[in-house]
Amino acid sequence: MGFTEAIIRSYERQVDRARVEDLERRCEVGPAEHMFLFTDTMGDPICRIRNSPMYNMLVAELDNELVGVIQGSIKMVTVHKPQKEQAKVGYVLGLRVSPLHRRKGIGSSLVCELEKWFTTNDVDYSYMATDKHNEASVKLFVNKLGYNQFRTPAILVNAVHKNRSSHISSNVEISKLKVEEAECLYRKYMGSMEFFPHDIDQILRNKLSLGTWVAYPRGETWSTEGQVPKSWAMLSVWNSGELFKLRLGKAPLSCILYTKSSRLIERYFPCFKLVPSIPNFFEPFGFYFMYGVHHEGPLSGKLVRTLCHFVHNMAATETKDCKVIVTEVGDHDVLRHHIPHWKLLSCPEDLWCIKALKNQEKNSLYELTNTPPTTKALFVDPREV
Repeated sequence: MGFTEAIIRSYERQVDRARVEDLERRCEVGPAEHMFLFTDTMGDPICRIRNSPMYNMLVAELDNELVGVIQGSIKMVTVHKPQKEQAKVGYVLGLRVSPLHRRKGIGSSLVCELEKWFTTNDVDYSYMATDKHNEASVKLFVNKLGYNQFRTPAILVNAVHKNRSSHISSNVEISKLKVEEAECLYRKYMGSMEFFPHDIDQILRNKLSLGTWVAYPRGETWSTEGQVPKSWAMLSVWNSGELFKLRLGKAPLSCILYTKSSRLIERYFPCFKLVPSIPNFFEPFGFYFMYGVHHEGPLSGKLVRTLCHFVHNMAATETKDCKVIVTEVGDHDVLRHHIPHWKLLSCPEDLWCIKALKNQEKNSLYELTNTPPTTKALFVDPREV
């Protein structure tokens, strides 16, 4: 007997909000055999795309039951084919299908309907990101829907320790930039990087963007209008915790025991400070996302690390429930050696997949996906985290 076809339609807040939140709670993020995350959207299921220039959310209904959702956003970015060009891209995220209704073609139907919306809005490429080891997602997008594996960046996660500060070198000067200064630097130094957003000014002016900071050797002169130091680094910070919270839903017993024991040791034996305790990830928590990380010069690795320490101290003192700091770096980006992170929490390889939605773009897609990754970073849009 065949399956009844699900009805795909646009999300309606008054009708669907509670049902979407219930579905989100029943769907894990990440491979089931490993630890996974639950997402709390705090009453706004569309929060992860609301700050994008264009966005849409679709739901799937089966016999009056909401059984699936998907979200998408559209923007202009830089792509290499291999020359630098602007292209309109659609980002696919938040695909969820009820555990009791999987393998019925609902996920495929949701993606196809979202691609139709992309096409209607003249999108050149559709792309998505997933855990490289998420076999179900890879099979759906790559094997069934014709997406091409594009890049394998790394997600780096560092824990925030509320009771201790990271050391800031006295030999480094840290300054906060005005939005106009930050925009100028990003367009000059990162404007040619893959997936650099055309509306970087809107990202920097968003209330969730806490600011942009530069670090350079103390005693050097910094001027965005003139000469910059030989070595310098910059990054911006996005407060994702204002949009949604995360909670660890499953973890190996060893991880749970280590978390609890390390917290007890730090509480009752403060003299043992060599190994910091792991924050409690089994309760809802927020996080900072560092984006637009860029560095120049022979000392820039140290400067990036100093900026990361600065962000850690800011998270530890200014935001109550921020428990981790996250960033994403490119395939062969040397930054991964300078950004503090915990291997226990980090994902060594994310997977980006891309698909041409226009016939004239299909030849360019071959060039795009077969161009070797550079040592420069991908620009990861914080609105898509």
